[in-house]
Amino acid sequence: MMASARFLIPLGIFIAVAAFLFKGLSLDPKEVPSPLIGKAAPEFSLPLLNDFEAPFANGDMTGEVWLLNVFASWCGPCLDEHPIIVNFARSTAVPVVGFNYKDRPRAAKQWLNRHGDPYTQVVVDLNGRIGLDYGVYGVPETFLIDQQGIIRYKKIGPLTQMDVSQDIIPLIEELSQ
Repeated sequence: MMASARFLIPLGIFIAVAAFLFKGLSLDPKEVPSPLIGKAAPEFSLPLLNDFEAPFANGDMTGEVWLLNVFASWCGPCLDEHPIIVNFARSTAVPVVGFNYKDRPRAAKQWLNRHGDPYTQVVVDLNGRIGLDYGVYGVPETFLIDQQGIIRYKKIGPLTQMDVSQDIIPLIEELSQ
């Protein structure tokens, strides 16, 4: 009986490790749950891309459901996502605020002139400090924020049309009731 128990313990440990490995490999690395979902969006007051003297604060959006889209001119996936953001801005009444992350303002302006500017406002986070408050560790990232300033959705990586139609639009409809 003792000899069989000696073999069962390592076998049990192996099965447990294999189960954790299997579970970990089945997760999508782009779907990192944000600890900010369901919490108040971090406060910020940042300069506007087109008017550095005029600050814009996220508190200015209180009372509205809005989308915050983190982008940069140097970001390849941001260009892939951009037509989705443009179409979203055209097809909904939800304001889309651009959050230009660690970018040169001149480059951002040129990029928006070239590819279209779907944003109601574009704020500039030159050093990325506010981005850190939002848990941004890459671009693009997108947040849906409700009327009370609570983050309800976060997408790491480029938005797809499926994200918009299956996740964002239904959530906006729910929040607008």
